[in-house]
Amino acid sequence: MSTRATFAALAALAAATPAAAEELHIFNWSDYIAEDTIAKFKAATGIDVTYDVFDSNEVLETKLMAGASGYDVVVPTADFLTRQIAAGVFQKLDKSQLPNLANMNPVVMERAAAFDENNDHAIVYMWGTTGIGYNVAKVTEALGEDAPTNSWSLVFDPANAEKLAGCGISLLDAPTEILAAAMNYLGLDPRSTEKADIEAGAELLKTIQPHVRYFHSSQYINDLANGDICVSVGWSGDVFQAQARAAEAENGVDIAYVIPNEGALMWFDMMAIPADAKNPEAALKFINFIMDEQIAADITNYVWYANANKASTPLIDAEVTSNPGIYPSDEVLNRLWTAKVYDARTSRTINRAWTAVKTGR
Repeated sequence: MSTRATFAALAALAAATPAAAEELHIFNWSDYIAEDTIAKFKAATGIDVTYDVFDSNEVLETKLMAGASGYDVVVPTADFLTRQIAAGVFQKLDKSQLPNLANMNPVVMERAAAFDENNDHAIVYMWGTTGIGYNVAKVTEALGEDAPTNSWSLVFDPANAEKLAGCGISLLDAPTEILAAAMNYLGLDPRSTEKADIEAGAELLKTIQPHVRYFHSSQYINDLANGDICVSVGWSGDVFQAQARAAEAENGVDIAYVIPNEGALMWFDMMAIPADAKNPEAALKFINFIMDEQIAADITNYVWYANANKASTPLIDAEVTSNPGIYPSDEVLNRLWTAKVYDARTSRTINRAWTAVKTGR
């Protein structure tokens, strides 16, 4: 066969072979997107999506810091994002490819910019609080009608924790969040980097550790919904998902969520593109798609987490927007703190303290 004929045959073969679909790899928190979001994105763009989940910032950070994570879009919490930016983990966003930025709430974006100057590397996905989810009937049975359900003392007072141990307590496996809450309960600055303060928080947690059934960042959703545990220190939307699952199952389990009177953590989860992403163009399309007001509203209506999309607010169910555990009042907002970005020394102190808490040593 002549060279010309060979090229012609190859060209014909290429024309007859359909082009491989674009691929996008996403790594997001578990139970954190509407059921049809990915399908709608594929229908709108033709891009195939591999969607994986994690349940702790530490898992995500280990992958990112090791390099070659294999993901195009990831969703770290804002304080972790800051140090990952410093490590060169993320690329800057090409905002010319993100016209739906016009939908975002400037107040929330400004707060998130404290972790990422000018929102150069990431966009707010959802935000929420870390508070207490509890089984109303079982807590009342264990502690009586006067149970301090609006206070961290519900779990941080050893006398209460001991009485609740029978029906089950869980804590997030999130050292920076749980230690900060413990320090706040002790009247210390929850953002303190002082070793003595961190260790004081750890000592408090050690007093309740024998009464904690487990430390986990996703298992508690189903366990709360099924009545297998009665108190969880957890993320707001997760507790509301447990509440919805219990209602759907009609199992008689009544779940409530409270932001304790002493205050709680306000956090932001951020969509970012790793520096070594194989398909950053598709990543930008996905981020812009998530900022569509209807898509953002659909996600919030499903996961019961507040979004930062102002244009979506009229499309969100009134049951969600009127819930003070999801969209807190200004008075409650003033009692919330945001996470501290820790240096390496403080991170080591926190990790050692957390290991001691979990092992009870």
